[in-house]
Amino acid sequence: MLPLAATLLAITQTAHGQRNGDMQINRKADQVTVEGSADYFTGKATISGQFQREAPSRVSGAIVHFEPGARTAWHVHPLGQTLIVTEGVGWTAVEDGPVLRFEAGDIMLCPADKRHWHGATPHQGMTHIAIQEALDGRNVTWLEHVSDEDYLKGPA
Repeated sequence: MLPLAATLLAITQTAHGQRNGDMQINRKADQVTVEGSADYFTGKATISGQFQREAPSRVSGAIVHFEPGARTAWHVHPLGQTLIVTEGVGWTAVEDGPVLRFEAGDIMLCPADKRHWHGATPHQGMTHIAIQEALDGRNVTWLEHVSDEDYLKGPA
């Protein structure tokens, strides 16, 4: 058995964005960044690092960066969503709930099938890694935009 350092070096030297045995590395340089659709976001949001695991897995994810004031529309995930906040400060709310503040280092567990939104604060950007599972081929249902009035209420 190779020592751990030698094993990691072998993977690093041979992968370069391709498969090495059962390991796959998607290199940052090969990832595409896209603008978040105005149908699903208010303000400027960019999405990178998108991935979709092969069946039978149902997991997909992406890195989403929100400029100050940007946020998602209301939406639901049939099996919930995990958000790992990597930079900045943001706000989130579930339907009929208060607006909550979160920050870099926090992990949010968005409930299954519950209307919610999340995004940056009006004055500070935020980045998170979003991970969700699909049910019957669908991992999100997008709804209407969050009104400025509801967004600007901010945390209580």
